[in-house]
Order: sequence, then structure tokens, then C-alpha cells
Amino acid sequence: MPGSTFGQAFRVTTAGESHGPANVVIIDGCPPGLPLSEDDIIPDLERRRPGQSKIVTQRKEPDTPEILSGVFEGQTTGTPIAILVRNQDQRARDYANIKDLYRPGHADYTFDAKFGRRDYRGGGRSSARETVARVAAGAVAKKLLSEAFGGEILGYVTQVGDIEANVPANVTLEQVETLPDGSPNVVRCPDPAAGAQMVKLIESVRKDQDSVGGIAEIVARHVPAGLGEPVFDKLKADLGKALFSLPAVLGVEYGAGFGVATSRGSENNDAFEVDAEGDVRTRTNRHGGMLGGISSGMPIVLRAAIKPTSSLPRAQDTVTSGGDATTIRTTGRHDPCLLPRFIPMGEAMVAMVLADHWLRWRAIRD
Repeated sequence: MPGSTFGQAFRVTTAGESHGPANVVIIDGCPPGLPLSEDDIIPDLERRRPGQSKIVTQRKEPDTPEILSGVFEGQTTGTPIAILVRNQDQRARDYANIKDLYRPGHADYTFDAKFGRRDYRGGGRSSARETVARVAAGAVAKKLLSEAFGGEILGYVTQVGDIEANVPANVTLEQVETLPDGSPNVVRCPDPAAGAQMVKLIESVRKDQDSVGGIAEIVARHVPAGLGEPVFDKLKADLGKALFSLPAVLGVEYGAGFGVATSRGSENNDAFEVDAEGDVRTRTNRHGGMLGGISSGMPIVLRAAIKPTSSLPRAQDTVTSGGDATTIRTTGRHDPCLLPRFIPMGEAMVAMVLADHWLRWRAIRD
């Protein structure tokens, strides 16, 4: 099966299925000497983990990473890093009665059209369970970026359904993960008032046997100017591909995004200036940190539109693999809203792209 490897200088390959024994990722290209242990990977896996709150799937997975290679005496060796995350709570029986039915919104039909056969247990490779491997790789990429230039990547929820957040400036990880009273911010929205409404909406659609979508924003800070290529490998192009490769992403924009359609050039251009440290910056950031496909030194700001979860316990019209009309109810454990668990997935893909382009930039500048 082609298409399971991402990146050039920082190459990530994943393997595994939703209800198989494990998921694994192999990272090739990570430089030697980077301090790395399972403790660096666990926090983001905890943020992605199912069963972490009442508004996400109740599948119980500890998602404990095991580094199998590429690290010796607490540092990377420069050889491929293999990380294994075992599946502990598989329930393939939940899918036995729908194995010959095509689930609306899922890749069941398209998998059959491509391969002539498929793993019906939760979608197999097309399941969001595969992203556990990506998040593990993303944690390594984040560590590399932090050590290299103080890079920081942070995602948060800005909208669920028709509820939009008033996002404060310079959002922190603490605002995303914790409410002002110290309790967990289960929806990962940095606007507590809007977040509370989002939780109520998610609980409501769950009771109605339905689901709801929304928007996530991901910001990369302290990224140096000069990352990316000017033609096919534009930084924005690779970031777009990275986010679109995640399940349920139906739209990606950066900077002012689709807002540029109604603006004038005189309104949209960001004026250049020199800051107190003598660095070239722009007064505003409508370009989202990228000009000509190359990072400008300003924060990289991306947004992804996430569709409502396709797996629903209510009846939906479909057909069988033999072409007979029928209805389907998807049992099992599913997120009524994908946004809270999408955040570490989106951060991981952005981190991998930036790590890849930083290594490529360093190769021509050193």
C-alpha cells in the first residue's frame, strides 16, 4: 500500500489498523544527539487519547509509547526511530454485523473500489486510530524544533457548530488545556464561556444520536524566515497536504484565508518594518507567516474545518457491497465531535512539516 510515508528530510512512515494489535511509526532523518525518551511523547498521546472525557469516544486505550530503536543513552543516534503503540481495547465484534455494508461518510466503498477488499474493523487504515502514530512522530518533531530554534506549535478549537470563540491574543497551552478554575478544558477552546456552550452542544447532539463539526486553529511561533521552497514544495502547500491527510478535514486556510476574496490589495498587504532587535517583520499578519511559499518569520497561522463524525447510531440509508439497498446503524464507540482530539493531530502534522523544511533549509545554508 503506497502513500504511508510523509516528508523528505524528516520522513515518517506509519503502519497499523484500528483494531489490529498495534500502530507503529518509523522516523528517518532525525539528527543525532537530540535528547528523547517516552516521557517526551506521552503528553501529546494523552491529549489525543480516547476516553479522556465524557464528550469523546469511550474506547479505553492507555496509548503508552515504546521506543524500539534510534535512541541510545537518552539521545537519538541518527538512525531510524521506531515507536510502537499497542491497541489494548479492540472490539472488532462491534463491526461484524456491518462488514458488508457501506457506512455513509466513510471510506468503505472507496477502499473496495481501490483494493477489492478491506479491513472492516473500524475502518482499518482509514480510521483516525492511525493518527496515534502520527502524534508520536509529531512529539519528536516538536522536540527537534524546540531544541533547534525555540519553535512552538499550539492548536485550539475556535468553533463548534455555530458557536464561535473569542480567541485571546497569544494563547497559551495552559489556556487550551485548563479552565480558570483548574479543571480540564475538555473541548480545548481558549474562550471559557464559548467552550462551556460548545460542551453543551456536543452533549446535546450525542443524546440526539448525531454529531457536530467545527474549526481548529494551529499556530507555529518562533519559526525562522526562509523555510519552504518557492515552487512545488511551498511551505503552505506541504502544510495544506499535511492537514488534508488527516481524517475528517474538509477545508484548510492560512492567514486571512478566504477573507481575501472580498478585500483590496491595499487592505490585504502587510507593511514591512524593522523591530527593536533589528529583524524584518510585518506590522500585521494577514499573510499567515508565509510569503511566496516561504516562512517570513511571523507566526504561521492555519485553520482546518472538521466535518461531523460520520459514524452514527441512528439509521442511515446505504447499500451493501452487493448493491442492495438497506439501512445502517453504526454501533461501537465514537466521538460526537472530533475537534477536542483533533488538536494534537493537527499540531503533529504541522510539526512534521516544519521539521522537514528546517532540515532541508539547514542542508543548503550550513
